[in-house]
Amino acid sequence: MRVKNRTTSLLVLVGALFASSTVSAEIYKYEDRQGRLHFTDRPMKGGGYHLLWRSGPTENKPNRSRIDTSAIKSNRIRYTPLIREIARKVRLKPSLLHAVIEAESAYDPRARSRTGARGLMQLMPGTARRYGVYDSWDPKSNLAGGATYLRDLLEMFEHDLRLALAAYNAGENAVKKYGNKIPPYPETQAYVSRVLTYYHENEASGLYASLN
Repeated sequence: MRVKNRTTSLLVLVGALFASSTVSAEIYKYEDRQGRLHFTDRPMKGGGYHLLWRSGPTENKPNRSRIDTSAIKSNRIRYTPLIREIARKVRLKPSLLHAVIEAESAYDPRARSRTGARGLMQLMPGTARRYGVYDSWDPKSNLAGGATYLRDLLEMFEHDLRLALAAYNAGENAVKKYGNKIPPYPETQAYVSRVLTYYHENEASGLYASLN
């Protein structure tokens, strides 16, 4: 089996790892300047990425315990109905919310960054307060707050998804500072690319299509 040449969905990658013992692939965690956690199989140059998983004959056993792939799958299944419900309420595509959640927390409702971003959509305390999320560890509240914030960013930037994602990662003021363009931050540029990749994969698969 051959892993895709481009950045792949973490869940697709995990499925590939289990499907073949001969695949050699890796999953990395990265924490950006805002303290948000991101997951990818294609780390950028410049460092800051920490290996969580390596498959194949040279499997990195010491790091294997740091990521529970069965939990990723079970949490994805567990939260899919809730994600669909909230996506319908805030008028976003479930496939987009899944893409953001996958990049932000890999479906871990207890994910926490060193700067305090919490939960499935990695809400910072200020953003949580702004959207009435009093318990960021509560998946439903976290999802509702994060999804509403993302929708507001889309409206703020005239439904330019790239800019909305950049603002979700770096803050709306950073996007405005650079003339309503994606800020020249490597982590933000990589984040936007990664979420769009996940989103397009989700759309192509039809797995999270709305049931309206």
